[in-house]
Amino acid sequence: MGVRECPARLLLLSLLLLPLGLPVLGVPPHLICDSRVLERYILEAREAENATMGCAEGCSFSENITVPDTKVNFYAWKRMEVQQQAVEVWQGLALLSEAILQGQALLANSSQPSEALQLHVDKAVSGLRSLTSLLRALGAQKGAVPLPDAASSAVPLRTFTVDTLCKLFRIYSNFLRGKLTLYTGEACRRGDR
Repeated sequence: MGVRECPARLLLLSLLLLPLGLPVLGVPPHLICDSRVLERYILEAREAENATMGCAEGCSFSENITVPDTKVNFYAWKRMEVQQQAVEVWQGLALLSEAILQGQALLANSSQPSEALQLHVDKAVSGLRSLTSLLRALGAQKGAVPLPDAASSAVPLRTFTVDTLCKLFRIYSNFLRGKLTLYTGEACRRGDR
């Protein structure tokens, strides 16, 4: 383990500990219910995806990165309780955050990381932190705590691996446009968050 890996691992650990229930200060409640807020993050994710589409050099990872499956079975999703949706979104967001941080560390350890690529990764890290805070303000974390009887029936998060920055940003974009948008829309409509 090199010296350059240590700060990345500390950052990863910090992000993993962040959702443990620390209070969120300065975030107005239900800000994420304003569609323009989520659209801004989606636009940034799409820009990052588009910027890396033609990238060949410096965009492949030296190891595979595990990401959440972003496919949505709309019939099953609509039949899920909001709490089950919250669990799936919270787990996906945590894994996606970990994947982006891992991608950031791999990019930093590459021989000549592009400033533009680094900027997109840094924006993604910042965006995921902000989304985590916004979801916490919405109450997603409370809904994501599995009940004892629900734990036995909970379906494990589906995952797969990616090996390029472009694929990682595609997953990021799809997750925001898919499961996160569906969940926040439903939670905001119900108004019980």
